Amino acid sequence: MKLKSLIKRIESKYPLNLAYDWDNVGLLVGDFDNEIKKILVTLEANESVINEAIENNIDLIVTHHPFIFSKINKINTGDLKGRLIHKLIKHDIALYSMHTNFDIAFDGLNDYFMEVIGFENTKILEVTNSEILYKLAVYVPTTHADVLRKALGDVGCGNIGNYSHCSFNSEGLGTFKPLEGSNPFIGNINDIEHVNEIKIETIVPQRILGGVLSTMQKVHPYEEVAYDLYKLENKGNSVGLGRVSKLNHSTTLVELSNKIKEKLNMKHIRIVGDLDTKVSKVAVVTGSGADMVKKAQRQGADVIITGDVKYHDAQDALDMGMSIVDCGHFETEDIFKDAMKRFLDGIEDVQTIKSSVNLNPFKIV
Repeated sequence: MKLKSLIKRIESKYPLNLAYDWDNVGLLVGDFDNEIKKILVTLEANESVINEAIENNIDLIVTHHPFIFSKINKINTGDLKGRLIHKLIKHDIALYSMHTNFDIAFDGLNDYFMEVIGFENTKILEVTNSEILYKLAVYVPTTHADVLRKALGDVGCGNIGNYSHCSFNSEGLGTFKPLEGSNPFIGNINDIEHVNEIKIETIVPQRILGGVLSTMQKVHPYEEVAYDLYKLENKGNSVGLGRVSKLNHSTTLVELSNKIKEKLNMKHIRIVGDLDTKVSKVAVVTGSGADMVKKAQRQGADVIITGDVKYHDAQDALDMGMSIVDCGHFETEDIFKDAMKRFLDGIEDVQTIKSSVNLNPFKIV
């Protein structure tokens, strides 16, 4: 599979526009026209990971943390980052990073964390974006209405809640006059034609608008398709950072922490708060989320599960009456490998393997 085709599949589910402005995501090293047969997924790419990729004849490395984050003024082998970029190019290995867009997206890292721990009925902690919607109204002869309606639904039009292929249809009389140089599907040159038509109205999310219009043009029998497109005030599905879940059964802070340790295969975990505190609602922010404590409390959470909690963050949480389970940045995000491998395993003609390099820089003695 061509790299550009693979990226299109990835970004259809995890669009780059979901990422924060300060982030650096997408194809950071590589040729869009390269053939991809073998992929390595990893939290981030250091020299050990790149050597692992070379040894395993990898064509593409997919990371969560951006491989290139800050400004680069030079690329040469005397500089650490330059040496790694040179090595990637020399061995024809592409590198693609998906960071906050993967954190924010539905079925991304935060949702996968909730799945691993067993939290259900999740909601977004902080909404960052709501999908823009359009109303498409297209006029088609009654003989072709069913075909066009199905084609539009099949590419994602008309999704409302748990329903797909939703549309409103009204009958009417269409008129047109084919002029010289036209190739009419119905009617004759310079004769006014009257045709029984159906007006199909349906909802189109902005992210698939281009593909929808292309499909409409291909399926519609007319040489010139008559359609209207309206930007709606209605908003589509919301996306955002972090998740909140109301537990089916309340538990204590220490019981919750031990469950997390078991699920994430952790030996130690840091806890802020009374170990016997009753927990009935949890908030989760994978990676570094100590600045989301107030938002979690406003959503009714008793505890926030995250990483990178500083001393003063912990003291502030205690004063607020909030508990924190600090799993560590690495521990909440290393599951990226499992989440991304599951997604990529659904793509034909590519093999995906998880990196075996231990990237946790911390040791506990």
